[in-house]
Amino acid sequence: MNENIFTEISILLALSASIAIIMRALKQPLIMGYIITGILVGPSLLGVVNSPGTIEVFGKFGIALLLFIVGLGLNPQIIKEVGKVSLITCLGQVLFTSLLGFGIVRYLGYGVVTSLYIAVALSFSSTIIILKLLTDKKENHKLYGKISIGVLLLQDLLAIFALVIAAAMGNNGISYVELGELVSKGVAVGIGIILISHFLLKPMTAFLSRSQELLFIFALAWGLALSTLFLKLGFSLEIGALVGGVALSNMTYAREISSRLRPLRDFFVIVFFIAIGAQLDFNNLGTVIFQAIGLSAFVLIGKPIIMTAILGFMGHTRKTSFKTGLAVAQISEFSLIFILLGKSNGQVSNEVVSLVTMVGIITIALSSYMIIFSDGIYLFFEKYIKLFERKKVIPEHETKHVYDAVLFGYKKGGSEFIKVFDKLTKRYIVVDYDPDVIDELDRKNARYLYGDATDLELLDEIDLSKARLIVSLITDYPTNLFLLEYLGQVSPHAVIICHADSAKDAAKLYGIGASYVLMPAYIGNEKIGTFIRKNGFNKTEFKHYREKHIHYLQSHYELLSDIEI
Repeated sequence: MNENIFTEISILLALSASIAIIMRALKQPLIMGYIITGILVGPSLLGVVNSPGTIEVFGKFGIALLLFIVGLGLNPQIIKEVGKVSLITCLGQVLFTSLLGFGIVRYLGYGVVTSLYIAVALSFSSTIIILKLLTDKKENHKLYGKISIGVLLLQDLLAIFALVIAAAMGNNGISYVELGELVSKGVAVGIGIILISHFLLKPMTAFLSRSQELLFIFALAWGLALSTLFLKLGFSLEIGALVGGVALSNMTYAREISSRLRPLRDFFVIVFFIAIGAQLDFNNLGTVIFQAIGLSAFVLIGKPIIMTAILGFMGHTRKTSFKTGLAVAQISEFSLIFILLGKSNGQVSNEVVSLVTMVGIITIALSSYMIIFSDGIYLFFEKYIKLFERKKVIPEHETKHVYDAVLFGYKKGGSEFIKVFDKLTKRYIVVDYDPDVIDELDRKNARYLYGDATDLELLDEIDLSKARLIVSLITDYPTNLFLLEYLGQVSPHAVIICHADSAKDAAKLYGIGASYVLMPAYIGNEKIGTFIRKNGFNKTEFKHYREKHIHYLQSHYELLSDIEI
């Protein structure tokens, strides 16, 4: 049995990789490739998946890890910023979508109870789809991304209550006691996590950070444990995973935890999307296909209009309103669970399950394109959605920090550079991977990020394209080589100073484009710091120093003969 599961997973990954390559060649979203893989291996076509329970478990791991990582990026300030607007928007969107959806489904000839199930299913949007695409676009920290995430998380809470009510309806009654118990348990566990986070996790930070492996396994265990706890309490693993991430979000090493978990998350998320495609049953497809297309059109068009109208009425710009609307233009994984619960209660037929599943696949597929190409779609519809924008809108500001100087590594003379930056009143940040250094920087109230200089997501977060001076005191030659090649693409006009232990390494770094290479035998940090204080971050001022050093290397080591001075 175990060998069969191993074989199935191997086949799934091999097939998904092949289709993903085709999708990438066609410049299509990879998510579409994973869903197509699921359709192909599902029971209606190839029938490769004989262990759907195993695939579902893998998918749940993906959902938990995705939301845990999202939680790591949240903090009380973000929640305060978009909490109110997310609450109002969520309630308004779910209410109007449910009412309109109910009317449409009743028009199609379904009964009252069935129509109610379908309408509620249509009102929820997919947390995992939106978070994956927003993260891939690096727009989860933009205002519309924050609002979208806030709306989704509140929808998940509403979905939990909808599941409780649906289960109670199956037992011929709604238990208000059960709802009250659910709220009480949520408040109690929330207070408990806050206390543990403050009195236990915070003091343990220094101990955990001494070992990257320990930090990784602890964070993974913490996130999955809270996911399980919330699931057992009657909530969902999604809410538990998110809360677990938020509880660790104030840790100095939250970003490093997030970076290390992403590859693991991506593997399980792929299986989740495959599982979605595998759920499609072609047996009832002929009877519901046209209804599925109609309801999909309502979700793809109606939900964005509703969201745009609500946010526009609240004073947000048409762009923020419209892009938030596009983000929620699909139904949720909760929608499928909700409909399956209705089926188990005997209130929903197999035909309705096929209908909602088909709507899910259509809307997830098409909304992926809508999110990816949201900027272009907005430009096309901009003049038509002007009526949704009030004359006086809420000013929107990007919260992304811009740094004049970035210092990689601190031990070998970093304090001298910080003194220079402070004296010149330049905004700077130090990036280091040593917990002891981070503790020292924290005590000095210096601006820092804990992480690896070769982590592309970390470099994108810093936005080195705006930096005027970049200094690497890291002694590892491959790391400096990587940084120079990366900076040559994103920040060609910046002054780039790096470190080399040998003349040969210095020669190679100059050849790639370093503005100046620090060599202990040639010049010290204090001298270069004095030079920066005198000449600032002007790249042309470094030319003389660079030429002098190259001549030195040429005359003493017979290197750099091919470099233009």
